[in-house]
Amino acid sequence: MSMSDSDTSSQGSEYRNFRQLTRDRLLYEMLRSTKSGDSKSTWKVLVMDRVTVKIMSYACKMADITEEGVSLVEDIYRRRQPLPTMDAIYFMQPTKENVIVFLSDMTGRAPLYKKAFVFFSSPVPRELVSHIKKDGSVLARIGALREMNLEYFAIDSQGFVTDNERALEELFGDEESTRKGHACLNEMATRISTVFASLREFPFVRYRAAKSLDMNTMTTFRDLIPTKLAAGVWNCLARYKANLPNFPQTETCELLIVDRSIDQIAPVIHEWTYDAMCHDLLNMEGNKYVHEAPGKVAGVPEKKEVLLEDHDPIWLELRHAHIADASERLHEKMTSFVSKNKAAQVHHGSRDGGELSTRDLQKMVQALPQYSEQIDKLSLHVDIAGKINRIIKDMGLKELGQLEQDLVFGDAGTKDVINFLRTKLDVTRENKLRLLMIYAACYPEKFESDKITKLMELARLPPEDMNAVNNMRLLEGSSDTKKNSIGAFSLKFDVHKKKHAARKDRTGEEVMWQLSRFYPMIEELVEKLSKGELPKNDYPCMNDPSPTFHGSSGAASNPTNPTSAPHSMRQRRATWARPRASDDGYSSDSILRHASSDFKKLGQRIFVFIVGGATRSELRICHKLTAKLKREIVLGSSSLDDPPQFITKLKLMTADELSLDDLQI
Repeated sequence: MSMSDSDTSSQGSEYRNFRQLTRDRLLYEMLRSTKSGDSKSTWKVLVMDRVTVKIMSYACKMADITEEGVSLVEDIYRRRQPLPTMDAIYFMQPTKENVIVFLSDMTGRAPLYKKAFVFFSSPVPRELVSHIKKDGSVLARIGALREMNLEYFAIDSQGFVTDNERALEELFGDEESTRKGHACLNEMATRISTVFASLREFPFVRYRAAKSLDMNTMTTFRDLIPTKLAAGVWNCLARYKANLPNFPQTETCELLIVDRSIDQIAPVIHEWTYDAMCHDLLNMEGNKYVHEAPGKVAGVPEKKEVLLEDHDPIWLELRHAHIADASERLHEKMTSFVSKNKAAQVHHGSRDGGELSTRDLQKMVQALPQYSEQIDKLSLHVDIAGKINRIIKDMGLKELGQLEQDLVFGDAGTKDVINFLRTKLDVTRENKLRLLMIYAACYPEKFESDKITKLMELARLPPEDMNAVNNMRLLEGSSDTKKNSIGAFSLKFDVHKKKHAARKDRTGEEVMWQLSRFYPMIEELVEKLSKGELPKNDYPCMNDPSPTFHGSSGAASNPTNPTSAPHSMRQRRATWARPRASDDGYSSDSILRHASSDFKKLGQRIFVFIVGGATRSELRICHKLTAKLKREIVLGSSSLDDPPQFITKLKLMTADELSLDDLQI
């Protein structure tokens, strides 16, 4: 038995993304490692706590775990049946409570399991190791005692969360509780650090600096959140560097730590991609979607639960596409399926080329049992896209979405908002609130003139909704940050512009779709970081980069061809329909093209961590920039929030003894 960190397993030299590496460590480095050595048992029990169950479920499927010899998964805090002939694998946090339960399981004459292989999700305090080693009977039954240093939740191939769902409340709340705040930051720092321990990466740690107008301006706890978190991460990394075998001694990647104040529009604006629309408009529970499918009994539909995840090729292709583009492609796929199947044509009884609706096509192929397996996933997405498009129409979201974008780009103002609220009486409470939150982010000075309160009255929104708008100011930071920092609460990119603009149109990019002008601020930040152009005063580094670092990645950091002709600027208006020859980087051809590229040529990874919740638009941008910059961009955050979740959390920041149910909108 040894007390050491497991070595990262090398499953071949091919490129593996962030989530694949996480999965491989859990399956091969942890579970498979117990098959050799002292273990005589073929099947094992896997015992986990609340946190490690989530870590495992995000990265692996039950079939993967079973394949590695696990026949039973148990909760460490539930009463368990003794299985004295079987070995157990414990994957748990290094807490006193967990260690006490573990010792209770394995001590005495009748332990629950024959042998225990113990893996901790993060570094174990010395006193806990001593506590374990005190009991000689337990010590003899331990087959492994290791630190996995894997305590993050891989929610996407390029995204993770630390599962600090109450970070906004604990860090930015009106009544500052520094004890809760520091505990939250410490946990976050530990979990972020395990990402780098897992990947054997040593990052340059950059963060958004706190700003003060002058020596007399007091810096608040809120202002220092990225600074404190960066220091916490740096301390953990320093320990890894000193103690972890095979941990890099020189920097291999970049980490940028910011908080939700850099962009308060992204969490509430309507994002028009298929993925975002699914999570925003449908009553989904995580990635689970319930839909009605044709049942075995004729005419009686059955409810089926499906997961919208990476294993679904249609989801993978369409998730980042504009909803109109996704709908078009689904119709094309269904049409193509019918045209290639003679049985389907005969069933339709016509080959005259008459135009069929997507619904007709769906019903047609569903009537053919021999094609059921092929059509199931296609029918699922046709059903979802149809439902989303009906909601868009019924709720009048196109007009609302246009006003949101015009506000952000300075093409609309107070009068337009007033006119919209007066004339559109059937707009939902949530959508009116989201519009006013965007307005407040674009016009923060209106707080002082009480304009926001009057607009809330005009919109007939209750006082608790006003809390959500008011609490945006708690994320504001100091007034100097507002004026000077990239992506801050109020942005004026051009002092000569008379209009307000929280975003400026990006040069070199053309909008192919209506309502797609908006982009999250991290797009600018990551691009500047990749080029080495992020201002050091605003975004200092814990470990000052050597002058050769950015140069060392060469073309990987700046892959654009300097001789290529610049693209036109973004159009002021785009169409709802896709030009036939367009390539937005998310078509099936583009996906295949990007997938077949040589990933070994990718430059150093860039990690961005957002304290206070990330959005699906920000996750999409990381995928987009990975292809553009030829560097894998990994997004981390305390949580991944859809607009209703974010708004509820904003209300909770100053709520007094209110439950989540009280605040749902």
